[in-house]
Amino acid sequence: MQISGEPSFRESVDLMFNRAVKLMDMSPGLEQKIRVCNSTYTVRFGVRLRGKIETFTGYRSVHSEHMEPVKGGIRYALSVNQNEVEALAALMTYKCALVETPFGGSKGGLCIDPRAWDEHELEQITRRFAYELIKRDLINPAQNVPAPDMGTGEREMAWIADQYARMNTTDINAKACVTGKPPHAGGIQGRVEATGRGVQYALREFFRYPEDVAKARLSGGLEGKRVIVQGLGNVGYHAAKFLSEEDGCIITAIIERDGALLSDTGLDVESVRQWMNAHDGLLAGYPNARHVEDGAAVLEEACDLLIPAAMEGVINLGNAARIKAPLIIEAANGPVTYGADEVLRQKGVVIIPDMYANAGGVTVSYFEWVKNLSHIRFGRMQRRAEEARSRLLVEELERLSADQHLGWSLTADFKERFLTGSDELALVRSGLDDTMRTAYQAMRKIWHERDDVEDLRVAAYIVSISRVAATYRSKGL
Repeated sequence: MQISGEPSFRESVDLMFNRAVKLMDMSPGLEQKIRVCNSTYTVRFGVRLRGKIETFTGYRSVHSEHMEPVKGGIRYALSVNQNEVEALAALMTYKCALVETPFGGSKGGLCIDPRAWDEHELEQITRRFAYELIKRDLINPAQNVPAPDMGTGEREMAWIADQYARMNTTDINAKACVTGKPPHAGGIQGRVEATGRGVQYALREFFRYPEDVAKARLSGGLEGKRVIVQGLGNVGYHAAKFLSEEDGCIITAIIERDGALLSDTGLDVESVRQWMNAHDGLLAGYPNARHVEDGAAVLEEACDLLIPAAMEGVINLGNAARIKAPLIIEAANGPVTYGADEVLRQKGVVIIPDMYANAGGVTVSYFEWVKNLSHIRFGRMQRRAEEARSRLLVEELERLSADQHLGWSLTADFKERFLTGSDELALVRSGLDDTMRTAYQAMRKIWHERDDVEDLRVAAYIVSISRVAATYRSKGL
């Protein structure tokens, strides 16, 4: 929903870009080259369904090819339109640059309600959409690599990968044409949880710096922080689950399309998710919390941390002044509009921006792409070597203790953890954690060292645009 007098999502991205570029020493020509969306392909195709031909409209937008392949998800939603897809493609460019994944930015979308079609019908639609993109090299391991987004998941990515392989029977790297596939179809462990896990790692890194936490008028660590989550899809569910189960956060409210659940003592995220799965994605009737129909109003409830993890524009000029959270982490793309961002900054709210906060998905997609190109799973060659080296150390320590009659021994729990080599999931989480840490450090360096940079969003844009500009300059532009 767009508030009157407020810029659209695409305009918001451009305005936020402008705020950063004003503070940078860049030629107008290079600035314009980075800003514009290079190309957008619109496809309209027919599929025979339920006895008649249904026509669908889809998009694939390429924002920047400063690095190739370009990367970005495909979303299925009735709200999909060209402006939205181009704005999301721009965010992908900046996001990839910020977390140093070697991709340009792209995005795709199909104007469809995926819940309105049976699985076999969705497969027909997906395969035909993929066919239209593949034959124009808009899906290709070396040129354009999609991933899941809102309304799509592992299943759709497996269909797309299979369609590509059928059309490119001699491409040895066919599986790398798309990421977010199921593990048994060339995917990688930890991809489904990746964006939510990235949100957790982003918050952990933020809370490692007491001076940053103090800017949000908070103190201490994540333990005991009261959290409101808007959207319990893949991203919101995993972020809320990990924060509550591993970091001691208290999830006081969950907002979904049929309202919100509230509990002062904290909601059991796994229990809520299971209830939704059994009740057509609805919260109503959940027994262990208070349900309110006006979910949007719950965004304005008091909390320490607000996690918008659904659609863009949910925090806008219409409600920004009433938001009480001192810290917002944008798990969704563009949940805070440009106008709301101004209002919240004036109130002293700290916003951890979307291009950083939800970059876990593209980071682990990068790992999956590399895995597909290398044709070997992570950990396969080094895991047992790690375990053998660790066992040598443990056995030597225990021998020394026995020889010297020291009488000490290593605890069973320590031995088990120390003697376990890194499998694919452990390596993926390690790589994601490292990525989120280094990206945050690059942002906060700009935030703290420059007096003209007031917030993390502008800092993130400056880091990203600088890296894109450096790549273009190295090409001779």
